[in-house]
Amino acid sequence: QVQLVESGGGLVQPGGSLRLSCVASGFTFSSYTMGWYRQAPGKGREFVAYIGSSGGITKYADSVKGRFTISRDNANNRVYLQMNRVNVEDTAVYYCQGGAYWGQGTQVTVSS
Repeated sequence: QVQLVESGGGLVQPGGSLRLSCVASGFTFSSYTMGWYRQAPGKGREFVAYIGSSGGITKYADSVKGRFTISRDNANNRVYLQMNRVNVEDTAVYYCQGGAYWGQGTQVTVSS
């Protein structure tokens, strides 16, 4: 059974940092490009970042470039999203994605 489980969300002040984690099971994690997406209230789901199967290739949405970093640990089937200098526009439910598989999401709220 395929599972993607996100964690690490919460309330953070503007300018602060947060690290999201996603642990995968039930598929060959190291063979998949993995991504993070987010959905803000009243908006559609949007791309945040992806990382190639070996970790050598990354891509970011313009809105997070230079602030967020995606990384992965293939030995432990985990993908991470380090979020720095967050702002209120980063408030959303963040989803981990791999192939056709999605996690249930973790809420990130940026507020003072």
